[in-house]
Amino acid sequence: QVQLVESGGGLVQPGGSLRLSCIASGSIFSINVMGWYRQAPGKGREFVATMSSGGITNYGDSVKGRFTASRDNAKNTVYLEMISLKPEDTAVYYCRLIVRGKDYWGQGTRVTVSS
Repeated sequence: QVQLVESGGGLVQPGGSLRLSCIASGSIFSINVMGWYRQAPGKGREFVATMSSGGITNYGDSVKGRFTASRDNAKNTVYLEMISLKPEDTAVYYCRLIVRGKDYWGQGTRVTVSS
């Protein structure tokens, strides 16, 4: 059984930075895609970034240039480095794993950008 656990969320002022982490456990195979999505209050889930195990990374338009996704395959961990945060980045951030045709989600970590 696969489990994803996110951490690193919190309250940060506009212009600040945060680093999110997501640790995957269970039947994790070497070929997979891991990613980050977010859901702001009253809105649908939004794509933030994905990273393939082969090293291909894609970003949503709203975060390009400010967010950096990375992964440590040896630790089954993905990270999301966020800088220049804006109030509109406020959301619950979810980790996603796609492996062997199956889709898994974490419980989310809340990020609030406010002065």
